[in-house]
Amino acid sequence: MNYPDSVQFLYALGNEVKTAKLGLERITAVLEALGRPQDRLRIVHVAGTNGKGSTCAMIEAALRTAEHSTGLFTSPHLAEPTERIAIDGAPVSAERFAAAFDRVHGVVEELLAAGRIDLHTTYFETVTAMALLLFAEAEVEWTVLEVGLGGRLDATNVVTPELCVITAIDFDHEAFLGRSLEAIAGEKAGILKAGVAAVFSRQRAEAAAVLEVRAAQLSIAVARTEAWSIDELEMDARGSRFLLVGERELRIACPLAGEHQVENAATAAVALTRLGISDSEIEAGIAAARWPGRLERVSEKPEIIVDGAHNPAGARALAAYIERFYTGRRVRLIFGAMRDKALDEMSGILFPLAEEVIVTAPRQARATAPAAICGLSDHPRLRTAAHLEEALEMLRGCPPEDAIFITGSLFLVAEARRLLVK
Repeated sequence: MNYPDSVQFLYALGNEVKTAKLGLERITAVLEALGRPQDRLRIVHVAGTNGKGSTCAMIEAALRTAEHSTGLFTSPHLAEPTERIAIDGAPVSAERFAAAFDRVHGVVEELLAAGRIDLHTTYFETVTAMALLLFAEAEVEWTVLEVGLGGRLDATNVVTPELCVITAIDFDHEAFLGRSLEAIAGEKAGILKAGVAAVFSRQRAEAAAVLEVRAAQLSIAVARTEAWSIDELEMDARGSRFLLVGERELRIACPLAGEHQVENAATAAVALTRLGISDSEIEAGIAAARWPGRLERVSEKPEIIVDGAHNPAGARALAAYIERFYTGRRVRLIFGAMRDKALDEMSGILFPLAEEVIVTAPRQARATAPAAICGLSDHPRLRTAAHLEEALEMLRGCPPEDAIFITGSLFLVAEARRLLVK
């Protein structure tokens, strides 16, 4: 298939969360038929609720700074599925993506015909296999692999990594992962493996207890960011600078905005010490990291910031950012989200911080109707817009000192970037 056809087929497999079939049988069979490409890779495997993508981006950037060739697998994408599979810092070409899809899809069809798997691999399973195949064929020196959903039964959990990293654990996808932090942490801890060292971000007590029990059961070495102090912290609306002090002293300049990125940068730095990366390479690599769509400023006048805060933890991080850096300024909020999200909690966190809220819907079948979100809030200045273009038009002419935030869904963020990023 050509690239558009391969993307269309992937989309036809259905939403990767709603059609998730947790289990490793299909992906294992497919990778076996492909010659187990994962066994030819040195992998850093990263799980968590929020922050795992940006942590992956910082680890990968530092590995490249250290002159290692890299593969980076993340999800979801913002504009094109090719973004999920990056080699040496650049998304794979449409041609390579389509060729990898053809190979994986062909193997899946053979396995189905032979009765060796029950169903076609899901969107996420298929792209996971494609990524591992492309990274192995490119002979990258390091692969940074982001977990999709949970950990224990996630399609990425067919690998034996060199290092496991678990970022902050919070509530999200409770229907799949459990209704308590302990249950969710148990799923994330499923990536831990005997003989493979781990790095843990600072965690809430309930999650930390589960991770520690599992690590003890496996007798693995764990580096904890809480054992490192964060000194001389300076933050502004565009990033942070701090001295990370533990076994070594690292002067970190994190270009990713938000207080929550301080912990993510610290986690990435501690992980990189375990990979043998030098202090100067860690510092330069993290400083060079980029992670679009997360507190990303896409316009200066007016100031427009997009942020993929799609769960309560993300909403709290965005609220903390607004309260720290935008107190005293009028904030206009454009919000749209998917039906499977904790909309009551997210709107309760974010809407009170805004002078005006415009509720809209991403152009996705699973998007929540704006009127339904309005019913959750008694905000005095709340309006609806059928789509993002209309919402932006409604804010045209607002005072130049006001700040506009677009958030609630990465799908909405992707639409905003297509409209606003030149």
